[in-house]
Amino acid sequence: MRTLVLNAGYEPLGVVSFKRALVLVMNEKATIIAADGEHPVFGISGAWDRPSVIILRRYVRIPSGRSLPVSRRGVLRRDNSRCGYCGASAATIDHITPRSRGGKDSWESLVACSLCTELTPEASAIFGGRCAWELAA
Repeated sequence: MRTLVLNAGYEPLGVVSFKRALVLVMNEKATIIAADGEHPVFGISGAWDRPSVIILRRYVRIPSGRSLPVSRRGVLRRDNSRCGYCGASAATIDHITPRSRGGKDSWESLVACSLCTELTPEASAIFGGRCAWELAA
């Protein structure tokens, strides 16, 4: 079973095993907010409630400088391997604003693409008119 760890300001920090959460509670570094009363943890000193949500007693500063680097695999995973223009299965990525016109390699300016943008509007109509060349919201 997994346990949600909240910062002292009730912001979610992550998920840990119930064993790690129980160690934090026993060392008085965290307090149990919600527990699974049906499945207690038995130890030498007695029974403990199995924590499902704990809150840390001291505030932990979260470094904000870490950002995920942009990658082709990450863009495809974010978009569920679906084209942002027509919704078909995508295998490549495309810049919304072309790099030649100042488009950056950032999460906001990249979208998964199924190569439908290479078709002219006339050719797109021949293949069923799936692509309107506008981002699907």
